[in-house]
Amino acid sequence: MVIEAALLSASEPLSLGELRRLFDDEIDADEVRAALASLQAHWSDRGVRLVELAGGWRFQTAPELAPFIARLHPEKPPRYSRAVLETLAIVAYRQPVTRGDIEEIRGVTVSSQVVRTLEERGWIEVIGHRDVIGRPELLATTRQFLDDLGLRSLDELPALADPGSVTPDALGVVEAGGRLLLEGTQPDLLGSAPAVPGTPPDLPDIAPPEDERAPTTAGDPPVEPMSLRCNTEEVKEGNTP
Repeated sequence: MVIEAALLSASEPLSLGELRRLFDDEIDADEVRAALASLQAHWSDRGVRLVELAGGWRFQTAPELAPFIARLHPEKPPRYSRAVLETLAIVAYRQPVTRGDIEEIRGVTVSSQVVRTLEERGWIEVIGHRDVIGRPELLATTRQFLDDLGLRSLDELPALADPGSVTPDALGVVEAGGRLLLEGTQPDLLGSAPAVPGTPPDLPDIAPPEDERAPTTAGDPPVEPMSLRCNTEEVKEGNTP
């Protein structure tokens, strides 16, 4: 009951260590896991489920109920340019990478705004510097990235059909209603996360930077901005770049 109450009232996922602190660390991790397994079974046939994310445990609404809950919150998801999505895909599959690596793969200059957008969303971060002239920053994905895409670890990223190609499609992004969405979206029950399936909170529409709007080669059509929704399905710890 203590663990259940703590999880229902928490605004963020709670780790095993945090749950043990509820009892002054007088019970071990195995006992906490047993209690969590019991709670999972108890809630398995209800409208909310207890799931394990990269950041810990939390309650969230059952994925099959997402179409109904979405009717209460019809706001639009934020829009991201193809440059943002391609940069995210490259970091996810080739991490750790520098901006130079990304530019080499994409064939165009990476705008600072593109990197800043992903950092502000909490999907990528600087984890170090490459030991070369200029010591460029090394970029990698975060635990928030795993939580939002519903992954246990980076090993669960979809396999690339073409190992030499990294595109937004590699992240399970599909077109729906003229936008790019991540499949399997699922809303949270409580806390600061939104009730709309997969809609990140309080994020404005993001237009592509000027230097990303031009086609990469002569004759290519201009790239139109698209949107990305996050996925918060059941995941486990393990985002180690």
